[in-house]
Formats: sequence, structure tokens, C-alpha cells
Amino acid sequence: MDGIATLISPGFLNQVLVGLSRTVILFIFSSGLSLVLGVLRIPNVFHSSLYMIGAFMTFSIVQMVGGGHPAFWIALIGAPIGVAVLSLAIERGLFQYLYEREHLMLILFTFSMSLVLGDLVKIVWGTEYKSVPIPHAFQGVVSLFGGLPFPKYNVFLLCMGPIVGLLLWFLVTRTKIGKISQAAAVDREMVGAVGINVSWVFGFIFVIGCFLAGLGGALVAPTVSISLGMDTSLTMEGFLIVIMGGLGNIWGPLLGSLIFGLTQSLGLLVWPQFGIIFPYLAVIVVLLVRPTGLLKSSW
Repeated sequence: MDGIATLISPGFLNQVLVGLSRTVILFIFSSGLSLVLGVLRIPNVFHSSLYMIGAFMTFSIVQMVGGGHPAFWIALIGAPIGVAVLSLAIERGLFQYLYEREHLMLILFTFSMSLVLGDLVKIVWGTEYKSVPIPHAFQGVVSLFGGLPFPKYNVFLLCMGPIVGLLLWFLVTRTKIGKISQAAAVDREMVGAVGINVSWVFGFIFVIGCFLAGLGGALVAPTVSISLGMDTSLTMEGFLIVIMGGLGNIWGPLLGSLIFGLTQSLGLLVWPQFGIIFPYLAVIVVLLVRPTGLLKSSW
């Protein structure tokens, strides 16, 4: 009886909701990483740097607009677009010339870009911590499950996850560019042979993936201190989530993020001193049982 009471206790339910909120950010971030890795076969190490830049751009846009409720929505649109434009410049200016090179060179390039972008953030925004206020409409709490208080902004995050997931699913499975991208992931030479510019297809997918990184940074900005280095742990977490969920499946990052986010949140409840190790233990267990990931590759 005591165990059942613990499972339905407000503290447990609150940790589940907090874990789901964290899951949304992880899903949006890792879905972009999975898209690039699945189609281009490139492990983009500086993906998390773009997430950090998205958060800093959100801060700058809110400051320029002058705060208030409209500023957040402008930043939520403008910051991911700004990250997408930056990624397009990197991809067209440098990255497109390396697609046929060895994977080691690609990894070294993306790692080098993460260092460059880190210095760029330091030059543009400095080293001080920044903060973005929660929009007025999302301040305060709502009552869930018969009186459990939960921040309104976290409810907004829980709504954003399914929206982004469905839009990404529609892009990949129901649009022409999405189907071409899947074909290019399987056999880029054959796609090129029928007259399609594979380089521009790769460029489009790369920009969409980076846009999602910027969107994740914009969404997390009101909930954390925006600082240089906020991307450090996310690099490893993102790759673990993608591998655990299954490469080449659009829903893999969602499943991986759910496991990672919930085990992290509940681990802090069960064993606060070592709660951080629980998601990594979950990754180990999953990969021992399913070395290729939980979901089968769709392309």
C-alpha cells in the first residue's frame, strides 16, 4: 500500500510532469540531430552549439523588442530562423564540399565548428549569464490531477512537443522533399542519377535539423540561465537519445527522449545524490537488449 501511495503521490506526479517537460526539449533537439545523422550520415557535433546560439538569440530579440508578451513570440520564430540562416551559411560555404570525404574528417570539422561557434558566442554575448523572462500569459501555475500545481510554461512545452513531432512527420513522410531525402539517405548516387541535385537536398535537411536545434534553444531560454557552455552535456545526451531510439526512424528521438527525460527526473526523486546516472543506465540496458535501437529504421 505504501508503494502505491508513493506512485500516486503529488511529488511523484510532479516529477513525471517535470520529466516530460524536459523530454520535449530533448526531443526537439535530438530530432534535428537524428534528421541530419539519418539522411546525411554525418554526426553533427556542433548541433548543440546551435542550440546554445538559439537561446542567446532569443535573449537578444527579447531585449531589442522590449520585453512583454509579443517579444517572446517574435523571438520564438526569429531565433530558430536566425540559427537556420547561420547553418545555411556554414553548409553552403564549407560543409557541402566535405560530403564525399571520410567520416573522420567530417567529425573533426563539426568538432572544430563547435569551438568556433563557442568563441563566436563569447565575442557577441560575452561570458555573463543571461535570462529571458517567462511571458506574462505563461506565468503562474495551473492545477492538474485534482489540485497538483504545475507551471503554465511547462504546460506550453508539453503542447509544443506533439506539434513539432507531427510537423516533422508530415515533412519527412508526406512531402516530396521528404521522400527524396529518404531516398538520398539510402542511395544518394541513384537520386543524383535521375537529375536531382543531392547537394541541395542535403543542404535543406541540414538547415531543417539546425532550425530544430535553434527552436529547442528558444524554448528552453525562459527556464534556464543562458550561458556559455550550456551546450556541453547536451552533445552527448543528444547522440545517446538518437542511438537509443533507433537511427532512421522519425519517432526514435521521441522514444529515446521519453526514456532519458523520465529516468533522469525520477532518478532525482528516488536517489538525489546519484540521480544523474539513471538515464545513462537506461541507455546501457536498452543497447544491451536492442543494439540497433528500440525502433526499426524506416530508411
